[in-house]
Amino acid sequence: MKLSRTEEELMNHLWSLKKAFMKDLLDAYPEPKPAATTVSTLLKRMQEKEFVGYRTLGNLREYFPLVSKESYFSSHLNALIKNFFNDSPAQFASFFTKKVELSEAELHEIKTLIDHELDKKN
Repeated sequence: MKLSRTEEELMNHLWSLKKAFMKDLLDAYPEPKPAATTVSTLLKRMQEKEFVGYRTLGNLREYFPLVSKESYFSSHLNALIKNFFNDSPAQFASFFTKKVELSEAELHEIKTLIDHELDKKN
């Protein structure tokens, strides 16, 4: 399931904070901050989508992510590869290395990461 752009922004704050009360989430936003009712509505939708859970402490709710940032990003990256690159990670890698402005150092870093993964498979 996908989050809207505003839900992703809120989820990024929650991933950073790990757990948070409404006040913490509002404080994480830059000015102009969204209304508390807006954040509350987003949290409710994200709970329905099973991205966010909460604990009740007195009359307050402490929110926490139910999905890790890595898991969320991984599922979207896999969908992107499937839908736009014919389910071919190699096509994606080719596009990425040609169309993203990478320095020589960044390309070497990526090569090192790939070499490391290849070594683990041998």
